[in-house]
Amino acid sequence: MAPQMIFVNLPVKDLDASKAFFEKLGYAINPQFTDETAACVVISDTIFAMLLTEEKFLSFTAPGKGVSDATANSEVLITLSAESREAADELADAALVAGAAPAKEPMDMGFMYSRSFSDLDGHHWEVFWMDPKAVAQG
Repeated sequence: MAPQMIFVNLPVKDLDASKAFFEKLGYAINPQFTDETAACVVISDTIFAMLLTEEKFLSFTAPGKGVSDATANSEVLITLSAESREAADELADAALVAGAAPAKEPMDMGFMYSRSFSDLDGHHWEVFWMDPKAVAQG
């Protein structure tokens, strides 16, 4: 079976500001899937964040549903793995410098470490590292 891709669709209030935010974190924008209503953020070969204007986002949702205010309500937790504790810190720190807000305190369980931030629209992102030895031991 071929690896599946995931496209996380997120409504944004200011598409240009959101594109700039993710570019500051080191992610590329795929111009093939980007226009004035949407931008495709390339997180990895199989993970993409589709930033959609609220109007465009609503065109994909079920009739009668609105857009959640992620600054006031939890809608989703988007979690990315990191290669090391330092890499988790680097991405979270870059997000804060680029305008994100801390979402919660760092979590350090020794074998697992995570940082979190809320992006410009309040979407909650987690960046975590887990010791490969702990994973192998179950």
